[in-house]
Amino acid sequence: MASAASRPAQPKGATGCLVLADGAVIWGRGFGATGEAVGEVCFNTAMTGYQEVMTDPSYAAQIVTFTFPHIGNVGTNPEDVESKVEGAVGCIVREDVTTPSSFRSLQGFTEWLAANGKIGLSGVDTRALTRRIRMNGAPNAVIAHSPDGKFDIPALLNRAQGWAGLEGMDLAQVVTRETHEEWTGGIWHLGEGYATMSSPQRKLGSGSDQDESDPSVRWDDGSPHVVAVDYGAKDNIFRNLVRAGAKVTVVPAKTSLEEVLALAPDGVFLSNGPGDPAATGEYAVPVIQGLLERDVPLFGICLGHQLLALAAGAKTVKMHQGHRGANHPVQRVGEGWGDTNGLVEITSMNHGFAVDVDTLPPEVEQTHVSLFDGSNCGISIKGKQAFGVQYHPEASPGPQDSYYLFEKFVGMLG
Repeated sequence: MASAASRPAQPKGATGCLVLADGAVIWGRGFGATGEAVGEVCFNTAMTGYQEVMTDPSYAAQIVTFTFPHIGNVGTNPEDVESKVEGAVGCIVREDVTTPSSFRSLQGFTEWLAANGKIGLSGVDTRALTRRIRMNGAPNAVIAHSPDGKFDIPALLNRAQGWAGLEGMDLAQVVTRETHEEWTGGIWHLGEGYATMSSPQRKLGSGSDQDESDPSVRWDDGSPHVVAVDYGAKDNIFRNLVRAGAKVTVVPAKTSLEEVLALAPDGVFLSNGPGDPAATGEYAVPVIQGLLERDVPLFGICLGHQLLALAAGAKTVKMHQGHRGANHPVQRVGEGWGDTNGLVEITSMNHGFAVDVDTLPPEVEQTHVSLFDGSNCGISIKGKQAFGVQYHPEASPGPQDSYYLFEKFVGMLG
């Protein structure tokens, strides 16, 4: 731990800092909201999509270090918000945020952060911080911004050291919606925003960007009904389920098995979300096991994938540094892929926990694997219509490499 005497002196003009639990202090220029926030420091390697990252509930209780130096240069707009609930508490960037250069921008990144209570820290050597995380793991820390440059470093250090961390923490119940909701959000079109869907749902052709004037687009009373359990879901997941032809009802994380079944689902979707899957699994796993026993088709993404694995008898582990970015290669492995076995998808990821492949029971097949570190990225349960992936197919980094998963799931539902 760094002693007070060994810590670097506060540079002139520093209005922000990151105080790590090991005693290290990283100085910079604060922007966005003022105050302080505690969380786990991670890094994201994506070059675009910073607003989507900051509003992804999977980043709850996390401080995101962006490895790309120019963050904020396209501004922000309401269409790129992934969720209205809490996402990342703060971010760390290399360069100061400049005036936005995008016709879609309605507000600068600095102003958007301030309006949403999120703290930014610029002027940081993000490469050095990323290397530190890679070597030592993701640390707990406090990010702080004070325009007058006055900080109580010992108090901030005590807060960082007193925070329990993500392991063992159930955050799904913090970020989930409170009531059932029929999803009516449609597909985004440049210059038009998101179309509003209403029941009966509009069914879109495979992988299309079609509009209502297209003859292959039809209104379909018989669209399969998906009940989506919201553990901290990104809105774009629901849009893709609708795009694949489903009508969607979203329910809170703690919805009981009886309540889910009462909605008469053709299939159940298990969403992404933050925190430790083992903690969320205390109430989620029994529900998922009940659905498996009744042969209800299931599809899980990220946390939902991990919960499906736990329900099938596997275990999850905390990762050293996690996977977060839009350039993660994932390979299809195992039986059932035919000519596409071995195909590589470029994926978007955001997770600090993973399914322990060594604990998969015989009836669970590994279907995808990370080419970065060999960690599990997909499973399928033999004899069931149930599968999950660790990555985010709705984020489209490929850009359409993984959309087939939505079509596969909805196609199971008849």
